[in-house]
Amino acid sequence: MPISETEKWLDHLGSCSPCYRDFLQLQSAHRARRKQIVLAIAASILIVASFAGWALVRNQKQSSVAQTALLDLRNRSLPRGGESKPVEPPLEINRAVKHLTVYLPLGSADGPYDIRIATPAGGAVFTTTTVSSLKDGITSLEAAVDLAPTSPGQYVLQVRTPDSEWNSYALILR
Repeated sequence: MPISETEKWLDHLGSCSPCYRDFLQLQSAHRARRKQIVLAIAASILIVASFAGWALVRNQKQSSVAQTALLDLRNRSLPRGGESKPVEPPLEINRAVKHLTVYLPLGSADGPYDIRIATPAGGAVFTTTTVSSLKDGITSLEAAVDLAPTSPGQYVLQVRTPDSEWNSYALILR
């Protein structure tokens, strides 16, 4: 009600106990409703902030997966002549990797190399040519990769110098 109309009711409210008691009950109910609304808004904000924090932490954990993978082939032997290749545990990398560093087997020459990640059936998923370098007695090569669209599973890492046969290593993409 407008303030101009309240004056005639204030005198009565101040002198009539039942009306004043009703007024206090209405006022108390109004305060309780406002308090519930404020608490509901605060709870909603808390829930939204908690969910946003959880999503942020989850995304940071996913993006904190190593952006560079190191595949160490130094102790992986290459078969010579008619020798069969020894059974070795597969190499493992995450599909989120964006940069691949490969330490080549001991005695590998520096220079150009082809790298390929293929399915066990032989279909290439990733192929590039890069140049290896020798540093501190380790011949290594580096390549930018994008394996995110590739399905997780078993693959084959293949490395070779141009115009030679592929050397294959079991690889698991996580």
